[in-house]
Amino acid sequence: MERVEKFLKEAGTYYLATVDGDQPKVRPFGTAHIFEGKLYIQTGKVKDVSKQIHANPKVEICAFKGGEWLRVAGTLVEDDRLEAKQSMLDAYPSLQGMYKADDGNTEVFYIKDATATFSSFTHEPEVEKF
Repeated sequence: MERVEKFLKEAGTYYLATVDGDQPKVRPFGTAHIFEGKLYIQTGKVKDVSKQIHANPKVEICAFKGGEWLRVAGTLVEDDRLEAKQSMLDAYPSLQGMYKADDGNTEVFYIKDATATFSSFTHEPEVEKF
């Protein structure tokens, strides 16, 4: 899990895929944070991505850096605790201008049953589960 978090942070931007009915939706994300032994991401409840995650929490993340790419498939689980939200906001101070832990909009999810696959054109895929 630490390797996944490091890769996502170093990539800077990753892409989160959800579904909206039968239509895939992909958008850039930038938050990845380990809290209490789980890998978290963050969004706002008012966004379409939040509605899509709540309707179908199975997602996939894809990131690319330095000739290597990472895909992470799993299920997102909402953590509504203020401590989890604040930990994410503390890790990403730039978000604090838009979000507050108790604003009713900030939302954090951790990834469960994750399968992370590190790939490149120069080595065989490496798979890690967490």
